[in-house]
Amino acid sequence: MAHSVTPAHRDSTAGPAEPSVGTLVQSAMADMSTLVRGEIELAKAEIGKTAKKAGISVGLFAAAGVLAAFAGIYLFVTLAEALTALGLPRWVSYGIVTVLLLVLAGLAAMIGLRMIKKLDKPERTMETLSDLPDVLHREAPGQRHRAVPEVANGRVRRQGSENYQL
Repeated sequence: MAHSVTPAHRDSTAGPAEPSVGTLVQSAMADMSTLVRGEIELAKAEIGKTAKKAGISVGLFAAAGVLAAFAGIYLFVTLAEALTALGLPRWVSYGIVTVLLLVLAGLAAMIGLRMIKKLDKPERTMETLSDLPDVLHREAPGQRHRAVPEVANGRVRRQGSENYQL
């Protein structure tokens, strides 16, 4: 017979009683808590190793940048000495290299300034900051004279203004 039917009444001497639902839930919660703590410890260990490696990598990139800067200095000294070898007086050679460096610095500054001007302004933040004095103004309960924005599902609705996504 594939299925057996247990009698409606149980004999207390037949075997151990099954745990109650509360005991099962408590046991499951304890196991879940242990599992979560273990996962957190594992994440801490992995992130710690990763952060250490990232710190060393950043340090090595910084060292590479400093060495490249020194190499650039020697490159320009070499360029000035090459101009001197072509028959120019030494002071003229170094003057030419200095003017070249100043032109490159000015060009980089102009490009950087154009890029800064093209940056988007945080318009929503500026708008909410301009509203801050009104929000901080205390009014008696039930005497509100300004519209309060409504937030629902990441959308902010304000009276007299279009909706925008945060």
